[in-house]
This record gives sequence, C-alpha cells and structure tokens, in this order.
Amino acid sequence: MSLRCEDLAAALLDWFDAHGRHDLPWQHPRSAYRVWVSEIMLQQTQVATVVGYFERFMQRFPDLRALATADLDDVLAAWSGLGYYRRARFLHQAARRCVELHEGDLPRDLESLQALPGIGRSTAGAIVAQAFGQPAPILDGNVKRVLSRLHGVEGWPGERVVEKALWSLADAQTPKQRVADYTQAIMDLGATVCTRSRPRCTACPWMNACQALREGRTDQLPTPPPKRAVPRRAAKLLVLLHGGRVLLHRRPPTGVWPELWSLPQHEADAVDWIGVLPDDIVVSMQSAPRDDAPFEHRFTHFALSLQPQILLLPACPPGAILPGAIRDGDRWRWASRAEALELGLPAPIRTYLSQLIELGASDS
Repeated sequence: MSLRCEDLAAALLDWFDAHGRHDLPWQHPRSAYRVWVSEIMLQQTQVATVVGYFERFMQRFPDLRALATADLDDVLAAWSGLGYYRRARFLHQAARRCVELHEGDLPRDLESLQALPGIGRSTAGAIVAQAFGQPAPILDGNVKRVLSRLHGVEGWPGERVVEKALWSLADAQTPKQRVADYTQAIMDLGATVCTRSRPRCTACPWMNACQALREGRTDQLPTPPPKRAVPRRAAKLLVLLHGGRVLLHRRPPTGVWPELWSLPQHEADAVDWIGVLPDDIVVSMQSAPRDDAPFEHRFTHFALSLQPQILLLPACPPGAILPGAIRDGDRWRWASRAEALELGLPAPIRTYLSQLIELGASDS
C-alpha cells in the first residue's frame, strides 16, 4: 500500500509540474495568512470567482494584524458577494484571537489552528501543508470526489463513516516531500480534470489506477446526497426612502445574513411594519407602501422569496432618525445609494438597491 501511495503521489506531482495551476495569487507569496484567507474564500466558491475578491481583500487587509484591527463592517463589505458571511465573521474573530494568543501569527500546528473560529480539519491541513511544508492531509470537495472515484468509495461523503474512510485515504496518500505542491495538485486535479460532470479521464495521471473508470462508474461516484425537497420561505422588504437615502437595518448576529446591513424585513403575512421599525418612523408613514417586483434568492438549504415594498417618506417628525444618522445601538441608518453599496450588504440586496430607480431619482 505504501509503495502504491508513493507511486500515486509521484504521478500526480509529475502531472502538476506540467499541467497544474502555478499562478494563483495566494501562491505568490504563499504565506500562512494568504493561504488561510484563500481557503476560506474557496469553500463552495470557484477559483475564477475568488481571485478578484482575494486580491481586493489583500489590498484592504494585507496581513493578519490589519484584519484583526479592522472594523467588522469593513470586513463584511469586502466579503460582500461571496456569500456565507459567517465565514467572514469567523475570519475576523480568528485574526483577533491570533493577536491575543499567538503574537499576531497563525499557529503552525493542526490542533491550535482548529481551535480558531472557522478553521476545520481540511483548512488547517492546507495551511500546515502549503505554508509550512509539513505533511497534512486535506479533504475539500474536490479531493473527496477524486478519492471517491480513485478508490471506488461507496456512500455520500457527507456521511460520517464515508468521510472517515476518505480521511484515512487522504492521509495515506499524502507524501512527506513536496507536500505543498501535492495538496495543490490534488485540488487542481479535482477542479480541472476529475470534474463533477464530464471528467477528462484520459488526461488524468491516475487513469490506470482509478476504480470508478475501470468499472464505468465515474457518473455514479461520489454518491450524491439524498434528495430532499427545497423548503420555500417568503418575506417582505421595506424600501423606505427619504431625502435621497434609504433606511437600512443591521441584521442580528444569528440567522440569515448575520450582522450585515439590509432592508427592514418582515413576515410575508404581516399587515404593517409595527414592531419592526422604530416607533417614530412608523408614525411618519402616512400612506401604505406599494409593492415592487418580487425576487428570489436561493440559500443552501432553502429558497427565499422577497417582496419589496416602496414608500417615499416626505418628512420626518422631530426626533425621528435623520438622514445620515445612526442610532439604537448602531442598528439603524439612512444611506444614499453610494453609501449603501460601500457597506456589507447581502448580494441580492446589493443588486436590488443598485437597480432601484426611485433611489436613483431621489439622489439626483
């Protein structure tokens, strides 16, 4: 088994030297901080999408201390569009923890890395292997697919027993030498050759060893997750306009879009906005909002249908929230379109506000 693993690693590294990706921005330089940020961004996001976000993030937060001392709003704004905003919050929390506990650097061992917010076993392995050159297996989605096909592993990789078997295989195949290149190579192989559909098996360095190819089962492995009906939810959004600005609300720290700025949101069957908006804003709403075109956003586990309701507020009573002001524990603010688009907004809300004709008209 050990000889076969050595042969597999050697074949993959030869392939990587000729066909792997050597110009990714986090490879130059390949520091622990840059590897870490790229790994978090790449979770469930394609490389082509991540590259631009990564480069902008590095310009804004060039090192771990810059990230640790940044405001969370700035971090979320830089992350806006990547989705899964909890990852950005964990990134920020972990950077601060590193300043407190590790003298401003990421620790060099797997256990300490996994103790940081948002760093799991595979991300820790990628940091240790790629930044520090220490043998450590990784098991992201691409690697799970490659190993499942190579070894004919049955069962959905999300099941604990299947994942445990894949970790064992990943560990056995990880070489002691050139481990940084090997971990990049096996990710590249999954991303560019052993793809989810239409894998290019004739270009694979492991073609002759692949059990799924030998048995004609590349379209069956890895085993897909059990099918479940996608739950659907609905909500209303209030687009309250006043003085060239729109009212924004910072969402709570748990639930959907935690800590991001968004439009006030209410249950779909709610008849008014009492209990959601500050009382003085409710008092100043003299007419009913009109419905705008609804739109839908799909999360991992459910689909959310959003019904915007637009209302132009001609004047605010004394003591109300004024344009540009922030109050109630930093949870409410008025913002122009330009100001809003600089904040950490959920991607569908950002898209909606960027296209909102009424906001553009009131800005002019």
